[in-house]
Amino acid sequence: MKEIAKRVFDVEIESLQHVAGLIDDTFTAVVQAVLNNTGKVIVIGVGKSGLIGKKIAATLSSTGTPSFFLHPGDAFHGDLGIVGAQDTAILISYSGETDEVLKVIPFLKWNKNLIISITGNPNSTIAKNSNHHLNIKITREACPLALAPTSSTTAALVMGDALAIALMESRNFQEEDFARFHPGGSLGRKLLTRIKDLMRVDNLPFIQKDASFTDVLLSMSEGKLGMVIVGNKDHIEGIITDGDLRRALLKNQDIAKLSVTDMMTANPIIIDGDEFIGQVEILMMEKKITNVLVGKNRKLAGVYQIYNQ
Repeated sequence: MKEIAKRVFDVEIESLQHVAGLIDDTFTAVVQAVLNNTGKVIVIGVGKSGLIGKKIAATLSSTGTPSFFLHPGDAFHGDLGIVGAQDTAILISYSGETDEVLKVIPFLKWNKNLIISITGNPNSTIAKNSNHHLNIKITREACPLALAPTSSTTAALVMGDALAIALMESRNFQEEDFARFHPGGSLGRKLLTRIKDLMRVDNLPFIQKDASFTDVLLSMSEGKLGMVIVGNKDHIEGIITDGDLRRALLKNQDIAKLSVTDMMTANPIIIDGDEFIGQVEILMMEKKITNVLVGKNRKLAGVYQIYNQ
């Protein structure tokens, strides 16, 4: 079974390398044509090509090129009404002769849509009736019977990815743009959420500079942040972390002689609440800290703890 798996990988990689060698100035022309069009990109295909088309449409949409998938069967029953005159149509059919896809072409031509085809046959009917054709002619299918679409669907998928990435880079699409389209994901959280939205503001552990070692230990345990804040919300004098406690004990095991000022960090990192979570977490990882104070000019607004989010 392992040898079969490796053979499939080898065959599909071979086909992808072959298709990569077929890429020419037509690809550049396709990218420029899509950029020049003011409408959406509509991806059309049936069967396995339709499934690939759905993924290509999703990738285009999430990388700055508004797109959706249209099944030819639905198109024939009223859904052609969603196709605007400025839209670009991407037709996917490895043979280039898929009947359902062919039936859509007359409408697209009448509607003056830009038509881009992705097929394995530049001389096919679909290719010849397109403004631009992207050739995905493979060397062979990974299926030993050459029946199940395998290498051919992979080639179509990668060509779609190549188009999406080329458009993405041409539009100078950035992480922040991607995050806006993925607000529920981890990237959206890091790039769109500000630290003030997630900081803890209640039951913060405060102590004064004259507190005893026992007071520090009790306050730290009750606060459950692994730290205590020296001072008050209006004026932060410093912080003591559990690491500070351990280091202090190693130097002087007589707790009666340990003062708050001996243990505290007098100039802790204080982050403005408007900073984005992603930037703050990078800083915290660099400094190897799990908590950061949020505020300004030594006034405390809250505490952000990376592992509780």
